[in-house]
Amino acid sequence: KGLETLSVRMKAHSENALELAQWLEQQPQIERVNYAGLESHPQYALANRQAKSGGGVLSFHLRDGSREHAWKFLNQTCLMSLTANLGDVKTTVCHPATSTHGRLDITDRQLMGISENMIRIAVGLESVDDLISDCERGLAALAG
Repeated sequence: KGLETLSVRMKAHSENALELAQWLEQQPQIERVNYAGLESHPQYALANRQAKSGGGVLSFHLRDGSREHAWKFLNQTCLMSLTANLGDVKTTVCHPATSTHGRLDITDRQLMGISENMIRIAVGLESVDDLISDCERGLAALAG
């Protein structure tokens, strides 16, 4: 994981993140996907002018706004590691309201767009099909 392969890794992170974001955007259990590489993102045009891609990190909000629903999803993922790390070759997933932004009060989190139903994924280098399968497992848990 040195500088020699950084551009290759970042290209793969970005391509995987875009494909996963596009898939998530089509799921009925998802309220919205935050990824600047999506044409539906409000900052898409700006992001395209300033960067080569949308990067490797995305977040999404489940249609059900509860923390419990978010954790039902998270507890069913197998491939993605439940941790707040970023930029690894392995995909990580977290619940920002209870991890990275857990020290903030709910008002500050809401001002920042960090809701109880938000999940963040830092996409790694695994097969996108495997990541989608992991997300399908998480979404299936919401139905039961």
